[in-house]
Amino acid sequence: MISRYSLHKIDNNEQFTFSPSDYSVFKFGNVRVAEQFAKELFEGFIKEYADQLMTEEIYIFPSPYMAIPTASNYLCYYFKIELDRYLFLKGHSSSKLGKIHRKQTYTIDYGNLSFEDRKNLIANDTYYIDRELLKNKLCVFLDDIKITGSHEYTVKKILNEYDVQGNFFFLYYAEVVNLDLDPKIENFFNYYTIADEKSLIELVNSNNFKFNTRVVKYILNLAEDQFTYVFNNIAEEKKKKLFDLAISNDYHQIEEYQTNLKKLYYGN
Repeated sequence: MISRYSLHKIDNNEQFTFSPSDYSVFKFGNVRVAEQFAKELFEGFIKEYADQLMTEEIYIFPSPYMAIPTASNYLCYYFKIELDRYLFLKGHSSSKLGKIHRKQTYTIDYGNLSFEDRKNLIANDTYYIDRELLKNKLCVFLDDIKITGSHEYTVKKILNEYDVQGNFFFLYYAEVVNLDLDPKIENFFNYYTIADEKSLIELVNSNNFKFNTRVVKYILNLAEDQFTYVFNNIAEEKKKKLFDLAISNDYHQIEEYQTNLKKLYYGN
């Protein structure tokens, strides 16, 4: 059985029931906003689907990633905390954190792509999920926003390929329900607040920041002068963390990232 829930519905490109500003800083690594979003999502979800959580073991999955967490990974982390507190009060066993492993990555900005382009891009990736571990479990696949449905399409494709038998729930903080809207609305939200290097630096140096895939790729993709500006204005420990995360994801194997990675490592 497949079910779906989204907290916020997007049916136009002018009025929203959530803050685009908050969403933007969330996508670029503000984990306090991730915690806030997770609480809101859980409260909305539990009002409608509490009964379904009491019947079986629960696994929660963020969107697929290799080594660097996505923004949705932090949303998933805080959602799990809320869920486990609820399950504790009900005398139920806690949820388990799952992972869909992926092997490849790409440099293109996903938020600028159509559904077909997104589908074709991720079709070249390699994924793995543990079929036996998830057999007859309730699997909750959590993502921050549903624009074209390519994430859900990919997960369903993986589940079919591995013949995973269970109940599946797709959860979203927000969902585009008007299919006439341009998918590029995703980048309207992504860059609403973090629109330049100065705003990014302020966020990276804040106490509420943690690197995610989007931030790492964004910085490594910067032109030389833009990258130098960021490099000269973020804390030393953040530079080391950025470099270590990048090579953990094999970004040093991507030609477009190599120049900036060398500057991160050598410092000049």
